[in-house]
Amino acid sequence: MSDMATRLDDYTRRLETLGTKLGMDFYPVNFDLVPNNFMLEISVYGLPVRMRHWSFGVRYIHQLVRQHMGHSRIFEVMFPGDPCEAFMLQNNSLAENTLVTAHVLGHADFAKNNQLFTRFMAMAGSHILEQSAARAHRLEQALTAHGQDRVEAVLDAALALEQHIDVDQPLHRPLYPPFMAPPGEAPADVFRDRFARLPGEAPPPPRDDKLRRSPLPPQPERDLLWFIAHYGPELEDWERDIFLAVREEAYYFHPIFSCQIMNEGWASYWHARLLREARFLPHELYLAAIKSHSDVVRPYAGGQQLALSLNPYHLGFSMWEAIIDKHGMEQAREIVRDEDDFGFIRNYLDQELADKLELFVYETRKDGETKIINRDIHAIREAILAPKYNYGAPSIAVSQVGADGSLDLRHDYLHDGRGLDLQQAERVMEYVGKVWRRPVSLHTVDFRGVVRVLPARKIGF
Repeated sequence: MSDMATRLDDYTRRLETLGTKLGMDFYPVNFDLVPNNFMLEISVYGLPVRMRHWSFGVRYIHQLVRQHMGHSRIFEVMFPGDPCEAFMLQNNSLAENTLVTAHVLGHADFAKNNQLFTRFMAMAGSHILEQSAARAHRLEQALTAHGQDRVEAVLDAALALEQHIDVDQPLHRPLYPPFMAPPGEAPADVFRDRFARLPGEAPPPPRDDKLRRSPLPPQPERDLLWFIAHYGPELEDWERDIFLAVREEAYYFHPIFSCQIMNEGWASYWHARLLREARFLPHELYLAAIKSHSDVVRPYAGGQQLALSLNPYHLGFSMWEAIIDKHGMEQAREIVRDEDDFGFIRNYLDQELADKLELFVYETRKDGETKIINRDIHAIREAILAPKYNYGAPSIAVSQVGADGSLDLRHDYLHDGRGLDLQQAERVMEYVGKVWRRPVSLHTVDFRGVVRVLPARKIGF
């Protein structure tokens, strides 16, 4: 073990002890020092071992270019679980990896105590690395048995719909009941039945016991991955397995997406506090780590220019500092437990803090001019949260399956608040058509509000 690894291991144990003393309650964490190329793969694949797909290669090249241009640097990647798994760069300085260790402990505390994390981890499992590796192994078996073209086409469709799950439904849910309840039939009520049998009571109307098949789906279905996996008319078992595997990973990543500002802010608050109170750290290392902290939570894009994109570390850190200063740690922990970013931003980002952080809503005209259009707190909150609605995806649901097996999808553009990129939507429809293997249509509107129906351009393989 290198001298840096030995010292970092010692600091890690001491930071864990200090965190517990300060009231932190975190999952155990396995820390690993890894080379840059491995870290880069983790960041683009989302997991150390995951199902292979060409889109991850595209992301890899994009991230590599950004790194070479100096626009992106990855300090760590952490996967919530019991235990959590954290990966840090070997070529980070000791000060940087000490800060990262404290930051990860904040993430581990958040994951253990936030209800959204605990609920989805209970459904999707708390050993994501092992589960992902098992799915990747099954995909390799499918590649051997069915060929790259067929497997890739199914994975194309599943990953194109990755965000289209229904987070209000459990991961493991039953199929629709095949028959509708007879008209007017209410659930059994023993108390009411006793009075229905009293002397003089009119007999109940005769029942039509002929069962009618339920429509498919019985109500609009937003979980496209689940629906296609279970009701795709010609899907084979290995194809259904791919859809369900992608869906399960989407459930795992949902709380990370939905609590990003809270989670990064909480981790940043704790790494700053742990470093401040870690008397065992050498003074030079502490100063270097605090410099890294300032780089992580800075609000500016460069120099003193206002940033046109939100830094979730900066916003979350500033909000937690304000909350703890005004209301104390006990209430802060209640917020950690009960909220996601929607509740966090709407309930605890006020006008005073927004003004202090110089937050604003802007628009960019076609000629390239960018101008501030609003500093009102309500507009700021909604602008921050807009990309998070519906897991960041357009609200699209299965409307019906026709008698010929055709699939009808509808975009809820009236309530969605976001339009569709029609060119991208056509590409996704092509993917869906290949796996559904029947006519597929999507009802939406274009940028002018004119109703459009997009068909799948190609059906089958």
